[in-house]
Amino acid sequence: MRFWEIGLIVVNFVLLGWTLFTRKRTKRWFAIALPVAYCVLIVQLIAEGYRWQMIPAYLSPIILTACYLLTKQKKNAGSWVSVAVKSLLLFIYLSVAVALPALMPVSLFQKPNGPFTVGTTLYHWVDDRREEPFAKDPKDRRELMVQIYYPAGDQGEGDREPYLRNTHEVAKGLEGDLSIPAFTLSHLGLVQTNAFTDARMSDTEKQYPVLLFSHGLNGFRNQNTFEVEELASQGYIVVSIDHAYDAAATVYPDGRTAYFQSVNLSDLPERDRHIQLWKDDVAFVLDQIEKLNRGDVDDRFTGRIDTSRIGMFGHSYGGATAAQMLVEDSRIKAAIDMDGTLYGSTIKDSGIGKPFLLMSAEMSDDSDEDSLEEKLRNKRALAGGGMSLVIPHTDHTSFTDFHLMSPLLRSPGEDPRYVHRIINEFSLAFFDLYVKQRGNSLELEKLATKYPEVHFKVN
Repeated sequence: MRFWEIGLIVVNFVLLGWTLFTRKRTKRWFAIALPVAYCVLIVQLIAEGYRWQMIPAYLSPIILTACYLLTKQKKNAGSWVSVAVKSLLLFIYLSVAVALPALMPVSLFQKPNGPFTVGTTLYHWVDDRREEPFAKDPKDRRELMVQIYYPAGDQGEGDREPYLRNTHEVAKGLEGDLSIPAFTLSHLGLVQTNAFTDARMSDTEKQYPVLLFSHGLNGFRNQNTFEVEELASQGYIVVSIDHAYDAAATVYPDGRTAYFQSVNLSDLPERDRHIQLWKDDVAFVLDQIEKLNRGDVDDRFTGRIDTSRIGMFGHSYGGATAAQMLVEDSRIKAAIDMDGTLYGSTIKDSGIGKPFLLMSAEMSDDSDEDSLEEKLRNKRALAGGGMSLVIPHTDHTSFTDFHLMSPLLRSPGEDPRYVHRIINEFSLAFFDLYVKQRGNSLELEKLATKYPEVHFKVN
C-alpha cells in the first residue's frame, strides 16, 4: 500500500477503536476526531487518487460520524460481551480494509539497478506494404503501437510514465484470459513506472545496442516492465511491440482500439501458421528502427542506435517469435525465449546456430497431447550450444509483471521479485555477452553458482 493509504487506515482505525472502547466520549473528543478522520481521507484522495479497493477504509470516517450520532456522552464502554462483539466486528472490518488494497497493490516496480535513468516514448507505425488481416476493409494497413525505452540523460526530470496509458481497454482485453472482471484491474491506472516520458537521451555513449521485446498472446507491450526497465537502465534501447489484435488491447492515437481476436489458435499447426504475422511485424519494426537511426523527427535517436548489435526476447508466443527471428533474420544476433513453445518453421536438428537461451517454468503442463512435440522442438532448438534454465516455483506468467499485480496470481512458494531478479541477471549477462559483446561466458556460470536452485545448462 502507498504512504497515505497506510496513514488513512492507521489514523482512522485508531480513532474508531478509541471511540468504541473508551469509557468517555465527549463532544470535544469528537470535535477533534472527526475533522482529523476526514482530513486524512481528503489528503489521501488528493495525493494518491481514488481506487475501489480502498472503499472500506473510505467509509471509516462515516462510521465514526455514526458513532457520534448514535452514542451518548460519557457512556460506559459496556459489558465484556459488548466489548467482545465490538472487537470482533472491528477486527473483521480492519481485515477487509487492509486486505483489499494489499492484495491489489499500486506500488509494483523497484528502481532499476543500472547506471542510467530510463526514458520512454511511444510510436504509431503503419506498414503500407501489408494489409490488416483482422480488418474488414482490404484497404486497411497493418498498424502497430511501439514503445521504446532507452538510457536517458535527464536525472529524474519530467513526468513519470504510467504503467498503462489505456488502463480500461487493456483491463477489458485481459478480462477473459485472467477470468476476473475488468474493473478489478482499474487500479493499474495509478501505477507509475521508473521511466520518464520523452526524456532526453543519454550522451554517455555515442550509440546504444537494441533489444526487441514481444509479448505473449493476449499480452501487451508493457507486460514485462520489470525487465524492460532494468535492461534500459543498463545501456540498451528496448523496443516493445504491441502485436495488434493479438494483444489484449492496442489503442491507436485516434482512439480506435484493436482488441484480442485470435481465439481460434487452439492447435500447433494453426499457431505455426499464424506466427508469420508476428515475424512480419518484427521485421517491419527493425526496418523502422533503421529509419529512426538515419533521421528521427525530434532527433532523439538519430545516429544513436547501433543497428549492428540487436537482440530479441519475448514471452510465450513472443518468445517463439524471438527464436524464429533469430533463425531467419541476420540482424538478430541473440535471443531469449521465456517459457514459449517453439512455434513456426521447424528448426534444424543441429540447432539454431546462434546464441539462444530458453527460460522455462517449473510448473509446465505436461499433460497436453502436444507436449511431446513441444519437447522435441525444444531439443532441436537447444542443440549445438543452446542454453536453458528452469526457475523453481514458477508458472507460465511468472515471467511477466502479472504476479506483481496480486499475491492471488502467484504460484505456491513463489517470490516474484526474487524470480524477476534471476530473470534480469541472466538476461543481462546473456545480452552483454552476445549483443554488447562484452564479458565472457563465466558470467553466466557465476550466476548458475549464485542461484544453485536454478537448473542452468549449456547443451
